[in-house]
Amino acid sequence: MPSFSLSLGLVAVFLTGVTSVCLLASANYVVNEYLDAEFDRHHPTKRERPCVCTAMQWRYVLAEYLLPVSAGLGLGLLVGQRFAAFGLVLLCMGIAYNVRPLRTKDWQYLDVLSESVNNPLRFLLGWTILLPGALPPFSILLTYWMGGAFLMGIKRYAEYRTIGNSQVAAQYRQSFRLYSEHSLLLSSFFYALLSAFFLGVFLIKYSIEFLLTFPSCALLFTWYLAIGMRADSSAQKPERLFREYGFMIWVGGWLMMLTGPSSPEGRSEESAR
Repeated sequence: MPSFSLSLGLVAVFLTGVTSVCLLASANYVVNEYLDAEFDRHHPTKRERPCVCTAMQWRYVLAEYLLPVSAGLGLGLLVGQRFAAFGLVLLCMGIAYNVRPLRTKDWQYLDVLSESVNNPLRFLLGWTILLPGALPPFSILLTYWMGGAFLMGIKRYAEYRTIGNSQVAAQYRQSFRLYSEHSLLLSSFFYALLSAFFLGVFLIKYSIEFLLTFPSCALLFTWYLAIGMRADSSAQKPERLFREYGFMIWVGGWLMMLTGPSSPEGRSEESAR
């Protein structure tokens, strides 16, 4: 795989790129909050949000959307054309996910898959900052996509269980009309298996010695599932995951194992390739 060297210029480009991504993601959330207001009224906690309780004028919402879009794409162009193109795709996915007639969030399974595709898109954006002349292996992109689908599927499962009424759940989220607790669990299990499979493909090709970390990966999936099955689960509100101290420490340890130095054999094989 290609490498990069750290420099002051790269740090500046990195900060510019991160700011761009934050602005573009914020624009997507503006659309999400505005168009979901009519549905969030049926959620036990989201109905108390200001955007649900207060009638928002579309002119102000449009301005709040266009400002971060313009700034985000402008900064993206400073990073590079490829980066800006991926940023534009991120914006398009936000439109497809939230805006009719597509509004993929209303469709069973497609809601999870179309939302979690933002994970590999963000990976591509970060990769393009560091290595603008190369593309990442397809296997790691699929790993991120399916891993994100697992996280999103468990979030849907936790939401469905918390609401506790299938009719009310369907009023809050249209895709819940066709979901059940069983289908949400089974689909999440499927996404986890796919993510692990594609991670294995990536490691076999680039760092086969790290296959020994797979038990840690399996524990992560299982642990997160256990979190999602709790009452008032943190899986519904990912910003609360930082309170899951044991889980976060384990995630950090697993990432350190994956980013540690390869064995001499692994490095020599990579050089040969």
